[in-house]
Amino acid sequence: MEYRRFSDTFIMRLNRGEEIIASIGALCEREGIMLGSVSAIGAIGEATLGYFDTNVKQYFTHQYAGIYEIANMSGNISTQDGKPYLHIHAVLAGEDGTAFGGHLSRAVVSATCEVLIRVLDGHVGRSFSEEIGLNLVTFSG
Repeated sequence: MEYRRFSDTFIMRLNRGEEIIASIGALCEREGIMLGSVSAIGAIGEATLGYFDTNVKQYFTHQYAGIYEIANMSGNISTQDGKPYLHIHAVLAGEDGTAFGGHLSRAVVSATCEVLIRVLDGHVGRSFSEEIGLNLVTFSG
């Protein structure tokens, strides 16, 4: 991983074999990023995407391995229990152009990945909602 800061934005390049979510989390920890937005493009060889079933309040995941482009990756950074909390979604496109997407919990770079993180001033937390079954954004701590 290599990165540079330009004003309120970090630009990060990930290399083959690096895991995207862990790398973004490590950068947030290292640089004290507690609120921001994330976007990225690149190529990956494996990924775990999920969807949240609102009826049973549970995430279900699909594993992918092959040649994929990140057609879009976007999300946000907030905090939970004093640590950065990443909420990132991705759309991946396969060799035949078929696209699929969901909540991104893991992705391993196969060529390169270019990540932009815009740092925002302020604080937004997360707390678990029993009613919804997810960690929801909170504005008071």
